[in-house]
Amino acid sequence: MLRVAITGPESTGKTTLSRQLAAHYHASWVPEYARAYLEENGADYTLADLEAIARGQLAAETQAAAEAQARGHTLLFADTDLLVIKVWAEHAFGHCPAWILARLQQQRYDLVLLPNIDLPWEPDPLREHPHLRQHFFGVYHQALQDLQANFAVISDTAEARFKQARLLVDALLATEKPHSVI
Repeated sequence: MLRVAITGPESTGKTTLSRQLAAHYHASWVPEYARAYLEENGADYTLADLEAIARGQLAAETQAAAEAQARGHTLLFADTDLLVIKVWAEHAFGHCPAWILARLQQQRYDLVLLPNIDLPWEPDPLREHPHLRQHFFGVYHQALQDLQANFAVISDTAEARFKQARLLVDALLATEKPHSVI
């Protein structure tokens, strides 16, 4: 199964894009676990909450991959990944739990899309730091380089991003073999 993650700063269209791509390719979609967790438990979070969110995201992706295989899907789109937890933990608490860092090194996606910050900020009670978007974009970009991830920055309007993403996924489908590690 080919796996595509959409990662990066808040309010860059990750959820919209990942849903659009899953619908377009009739593929499986893994929602961002953090949103459901914080809506249920409140917007104030601890490092333990971030660990619970990381475990929840991993479990959701594992379950979605199993269901996708049962349905014969060969493509899975994840609305976020452990990199988001790493960046979030390091910013909020100064460090990230070792098990998340280790798992991040093992986690491989066939393609990672990093949306640029050129969409307007959309306020949301669960979003933080609208003034730090450029900083966070740089952090994600550098982290993806450090992880040697197969990634691409997508920019412009939501429609243009969707088109760019489809071109990248089409190229992936034409050339790549899926990774077995989530």
